[in-house]
Amino acid sequence: MNQLNLAAPGSAAIVEPATWRDLNDLRRLEQVCFPEDAWPLWDLIGVLTFPGVVRLKATIAGEMVGFIAADIHRFENVAWIATLGVLPDFRRRGIALSLLRASEERLKVPRIRLSVRASNRPAIDLYTRFGYVRHGVWPRYYADGEDALVLEKTR
Repeated sequence: MNQLNLAAPGSAAIVEPATWRDLNDLRRLEQVCFPEDAWPLWDLIGVLTFPGVVRLKATIAGEMVGFIAADIHRFENVAWIATLGVLPDFRRRGIALSLLRASEERLKVPRIRLSVRASNRPAIDLYTRFGYVRHGVWPRYYADGEDALVLEKTR
């Protein structure tokens, strides 16, 4: 069973594993969602092909509208959500929450961490509602000098 029935109620989104065949769609999504911080092509290829990476996409009518990737750092017994993005026209429909929930179900570790721009209030609010708390700060993490907040969820 590839598709997951984890989309938010009322959402037409389907959450399912992403593959290397999603490279072009993921590249477009990254550029739209993170214009200043989009991953380079090689990183996108890696996130879609490296073993052990949880990579899920949300689609509506066959179009990728969201993506999440996470991997487990076994020696630290923690997982890191490397990216989570939803196209602007599809935000506030529960898609990010669906992707987050589906990813967490596959991450069998007691702690999950992620980083987020300090100014990204909507994302911070989502993560906080879903049980993430501030764990630290990476000063001047982003190319424009903005700090990244490190959030963590313990289960």
